[in-house]
Amino acid sequence: MTAAEPQCVRFVLDGETVLAPPLPPTATLLDYLREVAGRTGTKEGCAEGDCGACTVVLGRPRAGDDGIDWRAVNSCIRLLPTIDGCELVTVESLAVSDGELHPVQQALVDGHASQCGFCTPGFVMSLFAHYLQHETTTRESLIDALAGNLCRCTGYRPIIDAGAACFGLPAPQRWSRADAQAPPRLAALRAIRREQALELPGFTAPRTIDQFAAARRAEPEALILAGGTDVGLWVTQQLRELPPILYIGEVAELATIDTAADGSLAIGAAVNLTDAWAAIVALYPALAELARRFASPPVCNAGTLCGNIANGSPIGDSMPALLALDARLRLRCGTATRELPLDLFYLGYQKTALARGEFITLLLLPAPQPGWRYAAYKVAKRIDQDISAVCAAFAVQIERDVVVDARLAFGGMAAIPKRAAAAEAALRGCPWSATGIEAAIAALATDFQPLDDLRASAGYRTRAAGNLLRRFQMESTARSLRTHDVSVQAASA
Repeated sequence: MTAAEPQCVRFVLDGETVLAPPLPPTATLLDYLREVAGRTGTKEGCAEGDCGACTVVLGRPRAGDDGIDWRAVNSCIRLLPTIDGCELVTVESLAVSDGELHPVQQALVDGHASQCGFCTPGFVMSLFAHYLQHETTTRESLIDALAGNLCRCTGYRPIIDAGAACFGLPAPQRWSRADAQAPPRLAALRAIRREQALELPGFTAPRTIDQFAAARRAEPEALILAGGTDVGLWVTQQLRELPPILYIGEVAELATIDTAADGSLAIGAAVNLTDAWAAIVALYPALAELARRFASPPVCNAGTLCGNIANGSPIGDSMPALLALDARLRLRCGTATRELPLDLFYLGYQKTALARGEFITLLLLPAPQPGWRYAAYKVAKRIDQDISAVCAAFAVQIERDVVVDARLAFGGMAAIPKRAAAAEAALRGCPWSATGIEAAIAALATDFQPLDDLRASAGYRTRAAGNLLRRFQMESTARSLRTHDVSVQAASA
């Protein structure tokens, strides 16, 4: 493509390079598939990334060209320009000329795992992505992989059974795990890789952080788009007219996770939630349950951690954990950068300390320190795909059974994700015991006056927040005693 030629979205589909026709920048991938490409196997169920009927799989070259990363995503909230440079796989793509089914499809047929069939293509694509990513599987990992897919007919047992069965079936050459990483596929993606920014009417995707900073400063009213898991709903549910879009997903410098010599993490603003949470849980295993329940795989594969932070929702589950871990943000405006503690970032409901033309470049997370204990809890009406009534994350420093320092953070309790300053003060200097915890629980009434809404009453939220503190004290004490017993036994031996 020469500089004089108009730019368009280009991607690989079924081995061919596709040049998408001019469409509004807010056209979703699902709109394109059903209305332009005629690929009606991909269904619209909820149009908000919850039901999974619209699931497709995207392949993108890994850093260093060492293979292709395959991820399931929701096409209903994925804006079409963001798949530029990817390989797109729909349920129709799994067909082969002789009619042989992919092992995932065959297992679903054999297991009678479909009734009306409306949700089935989405289940196929989520299982297909899981199949490509893993040589073997377990029932637990299958349930996690399907957390973003809903079925109202069969129940989930035959679908999960089919997911387990497909791993024992041989794959046809097309879409075997080896074929998914074949050199010709990678070469096709390299051939459409852009060196310069994609620029469409109302949409710009800079390739470098300097380009992005310059574009942001020149047009500070532009909307920064990351994974689109929030912005997509503005389009499909609220029918908003969006300002010009600056897409951060192609900035290579912001798509990295770096570990410093002291173990601290720097997570770039373009890193998706799946990879960001994996790095955080590796550093802080106590957050594993919160990470698993954060959102479905298709949402986590698209959304970004820094996007979740910038959105500033009072019920965003990442923020309490990051506040408790004493996270900091690196911000940039033009060529100037600054760092800000996360607990100074939120000024009011969806109002942040970002200056005009400024954007988040990195989340900076310190390594765990000796003597600190950590935990995070989510209270919601169901395990998967639900918004928290209360989300809590705690970090306390204990020396000789006395609290030296504490960071207690909550979501769902105020207009912003917030630390409980009065409860923290009540804990400091107190014994790490049931008695000390009660003083902190009493102080929560000073920190928060939560609202009543459809998810929970104010009274329920207040009581749940206090009970989570009690739970943390009991669980952390029990773990400490078990660790002490093991150490004593080892020393005695």
